[in-house]
Order: sequence, then C-alpha cells, then structure tokens
Amino acid sequence: MEETHHAAPAPAPAASGDGDRNAPLLGEEQEGFRGRWQRIQGDFVDDPQEAVSAADTLVAEVMQALARTFSDHKQGLEGQWQRGEEVPTEELRVALQRYRSFFNRLLNT
Repeated sequence: MEETHHAAPAPAPAASGDGDRNAPLLGEEQEGFRGRWQRIQGDFVDDPQEAVSAADTLVAEVMQALARTFSDHKQGLEGQWQRGEEVPTEELRVALQRYRSFFNRLLNT
C-alpha cells in the first residue's frame, strides 16, 4: 500500500555566509524524507515494483518541497519590492548564493 504524506511547507533553507553547498535545502522535512527512503530500500526485496513506485512518489514530493521552499523565499523578496521596500543587498547576496548552491548541486547529480 502506498504511503502518502502531506507536510507543511518547509521553512526557507538556512544559508551560511559562504553559500555552503552542504547546507540542508529542506529544513525539518529532510529527515522524514530520508527515513522514508530507507524504508523504500528495505521494502525492495519483498516487493520491487512497489518500492520503485514509492521511490517515484517520494522523489516527486521532494522536488515539490524544494520548489515550495524556493518559491516561498522568492515571494518574500518580491513582496518587499512590491511594497516599495528596499531589500538589503546582503539578503539578496545570500539568496543568490542559495540559488547558486542549489543549481550546482542539481548539475552535479
């Protein structure tokens, strides 16, 4: 039976000052995803087809969570701009580092 989890949106990923490429992108959700992946791998021996189906579902959920994380952060910045607020350059620098780190990790997989 397929297990479905609907988690609350993840908080924006913590950014270190140097754009640390090892910083977690998903916050608290990350450990839940790892636990589910471990169960999927363990279930493969008993039901390979279901394990692959569950892996597909999990990967889709992780991708959606990542998209939400970055979208939420982008909306926050855009909201400040739309209200006529000046977004501090440091905040923009950290956001760009976060995007760069994520982009590079995607290309290296």
